[in-house]
Amino acid sequence: MAACGLFRSLSSNFFTVFPVLTRSATLSPLRLASQPYFERTLATSCRLAAALKFTDKHEWIRVDDGIGTVGISKFAQEALGDVVYCGLPEVGTQLVQQDEFGALESVKAASELYSPLTGEVVEVNTLLADNPGLVNKSCYDDGWLMKMTIDNPTELDTLMDETAYERYIRSIED
Repeated sequence: MAACGLFRSLSSNFFTVFPVLTRSATLSPLRLASQPYFERTLATSCRLAAALKFTDKHEWIRVDDGIGTVGISKFAQEALGDVVYCGLPEVGTQLVQQDEFGALESVKAASELYSPLTGEVVEVNTLLADNPGLVNKSCYDDGWLMKMTIDNPTELDTLMDETAYERYIRSIED
């Protein structure tokens, strides 16, 4: 996983790093992987990055075979801090895009959750009831929140891909 992330960083920043690589062969890999040669990236793995779509409220969705898996972004879980409670909807709940469907509580804040698309909740992550910290440890894998049907696939076009979301994050950090 770390090698995949390093490869993504190397490939996306090749022209930034190439002059450094040709100038000196004595740079250590740790120095190459640190600032200022590489900017922060939101990618967690090559496999997931292309499939994720993001909302401006920091939820993500990954659609497989007509079912969307929903969670919060790395940026959101870092801003929240250690999650101590996950309030999730019941299976069968009908949601409209941008409807509030639950909340996360952390040691320093609480945050509402909003549906990225219109559909019906078909599964919730029951592991979060006993271990809400999964949202912090693995927000794109084991820390997912719910799964839902996709009633209107064209709504996916209103969401941001990873590149657009990274630009959005940079714009709100400035």
